[in-house]
Amino acid sequence: MEAVEKKLQVKQVDKVVVRFTGDSGDGMQLTGMQFTDTAALLGNDLSTFPDYPSEIRAPQGTVAGVSGFQVHFGSTEIYTPGDQYDVLVAMNAAALKVDLPRLKRGGIIIANTQGFDAKNLLLAKYPEGANPLENGSLDNYIVHKVDVTRLTKECLVGSGLGTKEIDRSKNMFVLGLLFWMFDKQLAYTVNFIREKFAKKPEIADANIKVLQAGWNYGENTEIFPTQFKVAPAKLPPGTYRNITGNQATAIGLVAAAEKAALPLFIGSYPITPATDILQELSKYKANDIKTFQAEDEIAGICSAIGASYVGDLAVTTTSGPGMSLKTEALGLATMLELPLVVVNVQRGGPSTGLPTKTEQADLLQAMYGRHGEAPLPVLAAHSPSDCFDTIFEACKLAVEHMTPVIFLSDGYIANGSEPWRFPAVEDLADITPRFLEKLPEGEKLLPYKRDELFVRSWIKPGTSGLEHRIGGLEKQADTGNVSYDPLNHEKMVRLRATKVKKIEDLIPLALPDSGREGARLVVLGWGSTYGAIKTAVKELLQEGFDVAHVHLRHINPFPKNLGELLHNFNHVLIPEMNSGQLLQLIRAKFLLPATGYSKVQGLPFTTIELKEKILELLNA
Repeated sequence: MEAVEKKLQVKQVDKVVVRFTGDSGDGMQLTGMQFTDTAALLGNDLSTFPDYPSEIRAPQGTVAGVSGFQVHFGSTEIYTPGDQYDVLVAMNAAALKVDLPRLKRGGIIIANTQGFDAKNLLLAKYPEGANPLENGSLDNYIVHKVDVTRLTKECLVGSGLGTKEIDRSKNMFVLGLLFWMFDKQLAYTVNFIREKFAKKPEIADANIKVLQAGWNYGENTEIFPTQFKVAPAKLPPGTYRNITGNQATAIGLVAAAEKAALPLFIGSYPITPATDILQELSKYKANDIKTFQAEDEIAGICSAIGASYVGDLAVTTTSGPGMSLKTEALGLATMLELPLVVVNVQRGGPSTGLPTKTEQADLLQAMYGRHGEAPLPVLAAHSPSDCFDTIFEACKLAVEHMTPVIFLSDGYIANGSEPWRFPAVEDLADITPRFLEKLPEGEKLLPYKRDELFVRSWIKPGTSGLEHRIGGLEKQADTGNVSYDPLNHEKMVRLRATKVKKIEDLIPLALPDSGREGARLVVLGWGSTYGAIKTAVKELLQEGFDVAHVHLRHINPFPKNLGELLHNFNHVLIPEMNSGQLLQLIRAKFLLPATGYSKVQGLPFTTIELKEKILELLNA
């Protein structure tokens, strides 16, 4: 022990990217999240990228079955999960094959040797007789071969657990080893295990024992001569927690309901990757929150419309395929002019497509995917923590402007996580419902009479003296009576559109997030491309290039000054995880010769990709 301590080298590093990868049954998502939560608890800034197959149990040992979790943590500001890995934990041969191309030259590999036996090598389709741990192909990396499976079994001899339970514990050995490597405490994960397996103390004891064994292995063996330390990040003062985009969306809905003093109702049908929002909200029954798991997507949105009709803050959540099913009822909510928040956590499509992978391909669906002329406000969050602010604003717009609002997230930010600073209640905007409870003396009820923002009042059914007709047929202006008059229909279409457009008077003007107004090139982004764009532009600014970054939360309506702002730049580049949907909107509305950069692979942009594209345009 004394000799090992003398050889131990401690390195201080600013930031590190770790990739946990293995079979979908190896617990890599849980391992990654526990490592992430501990790093956040100890003050590191971070960004994560869960990456897993859609099958519940994908083909074991194959490339298709690889499940990965990537975490980028550091003492500096972190905006992306990282382009390349510093450390790769590979539980089997297929995992190494999939993720090795993005490991930095000289990076560290921790390989579970039993995952590289003849069977696993065959399943991963390595050439016969070729074992990457033995043939010298990894000479450019630091390779630590650890028999994680055997060591876990030895640790749990006499535990009384079966082979399957013991095998499932090996991810805790890896986690303990990584905690030692980066000098992080075990206490948070020990508490998590105790709570998770409170009714199965033998399982809890086994996992904690293996976790400690992984730590001890790093501490007491000479094959790990280096320990890394990452100092806490210098974040603004406040109370922080690690949060995923779906969790932030759920908490934002709770906060909005509290500020509006309204009951919250969510009517939804489970769908990847939006289901977590419904599950998270089900924990808040004590906060006057009603969660309804409907039998299908149509029932989900229709129940939410009913809840809105009686005066609740109503929400329905889904992903792309469910959004398609909700469109008829969304047209009804538009015609009724009732507040409704529709959450679309986008995923790879069409159809079942890539349900666990990310995409931004539902933008035009959000803008135009309804029959008739039915424009709606559309907002997009740019990061996990930004989901809180954006969904809160979506609720405010829905309630105060009596309209459905579409909130766009995607699988990347919904499942990814980062530190989030708790807002103070007084810092949150007020939300003021427009309930009409009685008429002024001598006035006649006009349920669709509008104010200066073209917004009608909200009337709860059963309110004495305010009985009125409501439905999906076109309405006569002001009275709400059914009308088939052609000129009235055109008037009502324009009134509803004007109501949405008037929102542009109340939202912030567009400004550069980085760089200067009038730079040679601006990168215009929306949604989850934010982190990669910001990192790329910041690095290019440091290298002396005249570039800028503008990012949109409000897609409909656009910020009032957006066209004028964009015309001040020589070049406009729009990167999107689709085939160029915002590009079409910008070209059509502002007649700008913007350049698109598309990626439709189920993967987010890397910083390197964006920098290369920006430099290509600057050099051209």
